[in-house]
Amino acid sequence: MDLSLYRRFYLFVRSLSIHFKRQKLSQLCVKFGVSLVTIYLVLYGRSSWMSESTPKKLGHTAAVYDSAGTLHEYNSETHPLVFIGGHPRSGTTLMRAMLDAHVKVRCGEESRIIPRIVQMRENWFRSDKEKDRLIQGGIDDTVINAAMASFILETVAQHGEPAEVLCNKDPLTLKSGEYISSLFPKSKWLFMMRDGRAVINSVVSRKVTISGYQLDNPRQCLGKWNTVVKNMNEQCNKIGSERCMIVYYEQLVLHPKRWMTLILDFLDLPWDESVLHHEEYINKPGGVRVSMVERSSDQIIKPINVDALTSWVGKFPQDLLDDMDSVAPMLEKFGYDPTKNPPFYGMADGAVLNNTHDVHQNREMWEEKSKQLIAEMDKKHPD
Repeated sequence: MDLSLYRRFYLFVRSLSIHFKRQKLSQLCVKFGVSLVTIYLVLYGRSSWMSESTPKKLGHTAAVYDSAGTLHEYNSETHPLVFIGGHPRSGTTLMRAMLDAHVKVRCGEESRIIPRIVQMRENWFRSDKEKDRLIQGGIDDTVINAAMASFILETVAQHGEPAEVLCNKDPLTLKSGEYISSLFPKSKWLFMMRDGRAVINSVVSRKVTISGYQLDNPRQCLGKWNTVVKNMNEQCNKIGSERCMIVYYEQLVLHPKRWMTLILDFLDLPWDESVLHHEEYINKPGGVRVSMVERSSDQIIKPINVDALTSWVGKFPQDLLDDMDSVAPMLEKFGYDPTKNPPFYGMADGAVLNNTHDVHQNREMWEEKSKQLIAEMDKKHPD
């Protein structure tokens, strides 16, 4: 309570009393003045209490207007962002397409810039000299973390149409999962895991450029895969099982309804049958946008099928297969048998077998549809 303010009102009332001391109204004025003071102080105290008890909104808030002109706001401290991570070619695109089909979720294509900006921060902090320069310039952790949270949230929010829940699919963000999850304390993470032999076969056959990978040396690539997924598994463990879930690509493909039920429950989202038919929402408003430069775009245009599960079989030299358990020990860690070739991942659900049959029977139609839909999403460069 402001005592100086109270004293001013007291002096005001006292002056009124003196002015009217010879008049019969003196007592009435005094009472009136005291009443004013009392009413004001009650209202002032209530206002102060409310302002102190109302929690302040921390973090960064991104504001986006949808196509209808409605404002949507997302706060880094409170929004339940979903991050999809994993080694490239591990099913992250399929996962985001299935979530994109959900009425409450929007993921969109890879941003590519989020993992790069986070990597810049890590590079700064590796050098004590550079870190000291930043601190001397007034750029401490508080400043950098605020800037990072702002950059990431604005990138995700402005990336497409607003939705109730926003999602980001940049596979390598999980390498910095512990740090990013601290910026977004309500976020949840999906760690896509796939048989490393299938991953590297896909990387090599599709000529996916990943820094440090020698595409003509599958043994070296498998060693790199082993290192990356080991790091990501450690990051997922640090985030915690209540916020980071491992999703096995093979099981998602074989049993999509069972696994999507588990995933949506983990993300606190209601069931939506659309997630099982993502191919019906490609390039539809509020549906699944595809990128003509992402390597998996031609695959997610088709319904879920088993073709990609064992496409790696017969592609590795025998000496590498013989050494697989020592080259990539994380295979066994995640439940894959490094000695089985071909592997057995399980029996597919009937709906998935029907999808696979349809893809085989109408291969030319699906290939043509794939080219058409990808061409539709060619984002023209601004003039």
